[in-house]
Amino acid sequence: MASTHRTHSHAHPGAHRSSGRTRSSTSRPVRLAWGLLAAFLLVWTVFEAVKHAGWVIPLALLGFVLPDLSFFVGASGPHQHGQLPAGTVRVYNPLHRPIVPIVVMAIPAALADGPGDNAAPFTFGLAWMLHIALDRSLGYGLRTADGWQR
Repeated sequence: MASTHRTHSHAHPGAHRSSGRTRSSTSRPVRLAWGLLAAFLLVWTVFEAVKHAGWVIPLALLGFVLPDLSFFVGASGPHQHGQLPAGTVRVYNPLHRPIVPIVVMAIPAALADGPGDNAAPFTFGLAWMLHIALDRSLGYGLRTADGWQR
């Protein structure tokens, strides 16, 4: 039945809009893989935050909530239930792409003099990636330019 729904929504691009669908049609195995990654990243993020303490803990929390702060950008624009305003999408999508937190983790790691020098930005990126993986495992993904779930 899931493949019939997917085919139907591709055949009629606006079909999902009337249903108020707010989650993607990503397959269960892909969502499970994202869930396993999220579980791994949760353990790793908590480990790093506890190990390094100090500024690492608040930065880990900020990294986890950062992608959803995009909801406050352009939130007053016109939209329907399940749709993000176009202004929000321009910030939401880049903050929900895995490459961005990976770069946030990699650059300080490459520039650091020692392993402890990059703990805060690295853990910030881990928590950010955790957020993305958790969203994807729950069926929330990137949005189309007009704010609908892809």
